[in-house]
Amino acid sequence: MNESLTATPEAAELARPQGHPPVAAERIGVLIVNLGTPDATDYWSMRRYLKEFLSDPRVIEENRLKWWLALNLVILTIRPSRKGRDYDKIWNRERDESPLKTITRAQVEKLASMLAALDARIMVDWAMRYGNPSIASRLDAMQRAGCQRILIVPLYPQYSAATTATVADKSFDVLKTMRWQPSVRIAPSWHDDPVYIEALAVSLEAELRKLAFKPKVILASFHGVPKDYLLKGDPYHCHCAKTARLLQARLGLSDEQFMLTFQSRFGIAEWLQPYTDVTVKGLAERGVKNLAIVTPGFTADCLETLEEIAGENAEIFHHHGGVNFAAIPCLNDSEAGMAVIAHVVTRELQGWV
Repeated sequence: MNESLTATPEAAELARPQGHPPVAAERIGVLIVNLGTPDATDYWSMRRYLKEFLSDPRVIEENRLKWWLALNLVILTIRPSRKGRDYDKIWNRERDESPLKTITRAQVEKLASMLAALDARIMVDWAMRYGNPSIASRLDAMQRAGCQRILIVPLYPQYSAATTATVADKSFDVLKTMRWQPSVRIAPSWHDDPVYIEALAVSLEAELRKLAFKPKVILASFHGVPKDYLLKGDPYHCHCAKTARLLQARLGLSDEQFMLTFQSRFGIAEWLQPYTDVTVKGLAERGVKNLAIVTPGFTADCLETLEEIAGENAEIFHHHGGVNFAAIPCLNDSEAGMAVIAHVVTRELQGWV
């Protein structure tokens, strides 16, 4: 048995030699990490956020010189104002922050309460890969608080180098600056975990019962990535396809009733298909009057779900002949959503608690 993990902080303090520098009590950290958020919707706040995000070579795998020129001379001149207007449509004005930040904070507060009974040494915190609070600031705070073991949980059910891997990259960059590094685990994806699939199904069924119409088609829309990433070996497409297949089977729906699509493409390269917006337009033009879209790849509602799906794609559907449209909320900090996060965390803490 490891005495350092079983002894009380008081006993450990008494065991140290006289004059020993103060040492924080040994704790176990759980750091929840989501994609990111701008600090505000104005041009310069959006520009800082987009520059950090789009400068990540994991996100944009272009020739670095070519991309630097395009990003700094064109994209960061035009895109901040446009995306700022999009964020402004969904901004949480009461807290003056994005919904993603509001929901992620709520998830962590509930998770901390759920884990308190598991082990009193657990410290739960949260960070954003891009924007604030930064991974560097939270890992530093955990290390200073005495966390000698830290579980980092990227909130992406499906693995991609552009999401999960870049969280690991940034985390290890921070660790490289520490003289006394904590032991670190990175939680793996949970795209096919039965607890996750059941939570998606239960949540979706509950939301469908609230509707005044019955969708003829349900789309499972995931964030897209360039097709080239798949060809290079990224498992993201396969993870999304498996999640969709398992969810479809759990719901008992046919291929005509349930479809997999990809949203949020950027630039001129080919991305994973079928595209969500093109599919929505095609379904409306073929006479589908009732449509619902669920977004299983997002653990919290954000710009891509609240503005792109509930806003842009609803407009596309109605403009081309559709009548009833529903954007199904993400799991967020719901009971089902928290069950998934708690399940992943407790699974990955085994051996530490």
